[in-house]
Amino acid sequence: MKSETLVFAACTIFFGLVAPAYWFITEAGDTGADWTGTTALVMTTLLVGMITIYLGLHARKMDARPEDRKDGEIADGAGELGFFPPYSWWPLWCSVTMATCTIAVAFAAWWLLIIGLAFGVLALCGWIFEYYRGEFAH
Repeated sequence: MKSETLVFAACTIFFGLVAPAYWFITEAGDTGADWTGTTALVMTTLLVGMITIYLGLHARKMDARPEDRKDGEIADGAGELGFFPPYSWWPLWCSVTMATCTIAVAFAAWWLLIIGLAFGVLALCGWIFEYYRGEFAH
Protein backbone atom coordinates (compact mmCIF):
# COMPACT_ATOMS: atom_id res chain seq x y z
CA MET A 1 0.00 0.00 0.00
CA LYS A 2 3.00 2.26 0.15
CA SER A 3 2.90 2.88 -3.58
CA GLU A 4 -0.77 3.87 -3.40
CA THR A 5 0.01 6.17 -0.49
CA LEU A 6 2.70 7.89 -2.54
CA VAL A 7 0.31 8.40 -5.47
CA PHE A 8 -2.32 9.99 -3.25
CA ALA A 9 0.32 12.07 -1.45
CA ALA A 10 1.46 13.45 -4.81
CA CYS A 11 -2.17 14.30 -5.65
CA THR A 12 -2.57 16.02 -2.26
CA ILE A 13 0.51 18.15 -2.89
CA PHE A 14 -0.68 18.98 -6.41
CA PHE A 15 -4.13 20.09 -5.29
CA GLY A 16 -2.58 21.93 -2.35
CA LEU A 17 -0.50 23.97 -4.79
CA VAL A 18 -3.26 24.48 -7.34
CA ALA A 19 -5.91 25.75 -4.87
CA PRO A 20 -4.10 28.97 -3.81
CA ALA A 21 -2.88 29.54 -7.36
CA TYR A 22 -6.45 29.27 -8.64
CA TRP A 23 -7.65 31.67 -5.94
CA PHE A 24 -4.88 34.16 -6.81
CA ILE A 25 -5.55 33.98 -10.55
CA THR A 26 -9.32 34.46 -10.17
CA GLU A 27 -8.78 37.28 -7.62
CA ALA A 28 -6.98 39.27 -10.30
CA GLY A 29 -10.09 39.24 -12.52
CA ASP A 30 -12.69 42.00 -12.68
CA THR A 31 -15.37 40.11 -10.74
CA GLY A 32 -13.24 39.07 -7.78
CA ALA A 33 -12.36 35.60 -6.54
CA ASP A 34 -14.22 32.53 -7.73
CA TRP A 35 -15.19 31.10 -4.35
CA THR A 36 -16.92 28.06 -5.80
CA GLY A 37 -13.85 26.77 -7.62
CA THR A 38 -11.52 27.68 -4.77
CA THR A 39 -13.72 25.89 -2.25
CA ALA A 40 -13.95 22.83 -4.51
CA LEU A 41 -10.17 22.68 -4.84
CA VAL A 42 -9.62 23.09 -1.10
CA MET A 43 -12.15 20.34 -0.37
CA THR A 44 -10.49 18.12 -2.99
CA THR A 45 -7.14 18.71 -1.29
CA LEU A 46 -8.58 17.79 2.11
CA LEU A 47 -10.40 14.70 0.85
CA VAL A 48 -7.38 13.35 -1.05
CA GLY A 49 -5.26 14.11 2.02
CA MET A 50 -7.68 12.10 4.15
CA ILE A 51 -7.28 9.12 1.79
CA THR A 52 -3.49 9.54 1.96
CA ILE A 53 -3.53 9.44 5.76
CA TYR A 54 -5.84 6.41 5.78
CA LEU A 55 -3.66 4.45 3.35
CA GLY A 56 -0.50 5.50 5.17
CA LEU A 57 -1.80 4.30 8.53
CA HIS A 58 -2.92 0.97 7.12
CA ALA A 59 0.34 0.50 5.21
CA ARG A 60 2.21 0.58 8.52
CA LYS A 61 -0.03 -2.06 10.10
CA MET A 62 -0.01 -4.47 7.12
CA ASP A 63 2.66 -6.93 6.15
CA ALA A 64 4.51 -5.71 3.09
CA ARG A 65 3.02 -6.95 -0.17
CA PRO A 66 5.34 -8.15 -2.93
CA GLU A 67 4.77 -4.84 -4.76
CA ASP A 68 5.97 -2.89 -1.74
CA ARG A 69 9.21 -4.81 -1.17
CA LYS A 70 12.37 -4.04 -3.10
CA ASP A 71 13.28 -7.74 -3.23
CA GLY A 72 9.74 -8.84 -4.20
CA GLU A 73 9.34 -11.21 -7.13
CA ILE A 74 6.35 -11.69 -9.39
CA ALA A 75 6.01 -15.26 -8.15
CA ASP A 76 5.54 -13.97 -4.59
CA GLY A 77 2.13 -12.62 -5.59
CA ALA A 78 0.94 -15.96 -6.98
CA GLY A 79 -2.03 -17.74 -5.50
CA GLU A 80 -5.70 -17.13 -5.06
CA LEU A 81 -6.62 -13.47 -5.32
CA GLY A 82 -10.20 -13.74 -4.16
CA PHE A 83 -13.69 -14.46 -5.40
CA PHE A 84 -14.70 -12.90 -8.69
CA PRO A 85 -18.37 -13.37 -9.54
CA PRO A 86 -19.44 -14.80 -12.88
CA TYR A 87 -21.88 -13.02 -15.17
CA SER A 88 -25.06 -11.70 -13.63
CA TRP A 89 -28.27 -10.21 -14.99
CA TRP A 90 -29.23 -8.52 -11.72
CA PRO A 91 -27.24 -5.29 -12.25
CA LEU A 92 -29.18 -4.77 -15.49
CA TRP A 93 -32.51 -5.04 -13.68
CA CYS A 94 -31.33 -2.72 -10.91
CA SER A 95 -30.30 -0.11 -13.49
CA VAL A 96 -33.61 -0.44 -15.37
CA THR A 97 -35.40 0.07 -12.06
CA MET A 98 -33.30 3.18 -11.34
CA ALA A 99 -34.07 4.56 -14.78
CA THR A 100 -37.79 3.94 -14.20
CA CYS A 101 -37.69 5.74 -10.85
CA THR A 102 -35.77 8.66 -12.39
CA ILE A 103 -38.29 9.02 -15.20
CA ALA A 104 -41.12 8.83 -12.65
CA VAL A 105 -39.65 11.71 -10.65
CA ALA A 106 -38.95 13.75 -13.81
CA PHE A 107 -42.55 13.43 -15.01
CA ALA A 108 -44.07 13.56 -11.50
CA ALA A 109 -45.66 10.16 -12.06
CA TRP A 110 -45.70 9.03 -8.45
CA TRP A 111 -47.60 5.86 -9.26
CA LEU A 112 -44.70 4.84 -11.54
CA LEU A 113 -42.23 5.61 -8.75
CA ILE A 114 -44.06 3.23 -6.40
CA ILE A 115 -43.98 0.49 -9.05
CA GLY A 116 -40.29 1.19 -9.71
CA LEU A 117 -39.44 1.02 -6.01
CA ALA A 118 -41.28 -2.30 -5.68
CA PHE A 119 -39.36 -3.76 -8.62
CA GLY A 120 -36.19 -2.22 -7.20
CA VAL A 121 -36.59 -4.13 -3.95
CA LEU A 122 -37.06 -7.35 -5.91
CA ALA A 123 -34.06 -6.69 -8.15
CA LEU A 124 -31.83 -5.75 -5.24
CA CYS A 125 -32.84 -8.85 -3.28
CA GLY A 126 -32.16 -10.98 -6.35
CA TRP A 127 -28.71 -9.44 -6.72
CA ILE A 128 -27.85 -9.92 -3.05
CA PHE A 129 -29.05 -13.52 -2.84
CA GLU A 130 -27.98 -14.78 -6.29
CA TYR A 131 -25.21 -16.94 -4.82
CA TYR A 132 -27.55 -18.72 -2.40
CA ARG A 133 -29.55 -20.53 -5.07
CA GLY A 134 -29.31 -21.69 -8.65
CA GLU A 135 -26.26 -22.51 -10.73
CA PHE A 136 -23.70 -20.52 -8.72
CA ALA A 137 -24.89 -21.43 -5.21
CA HIS A 138 -22.14 -22.09 -2.71
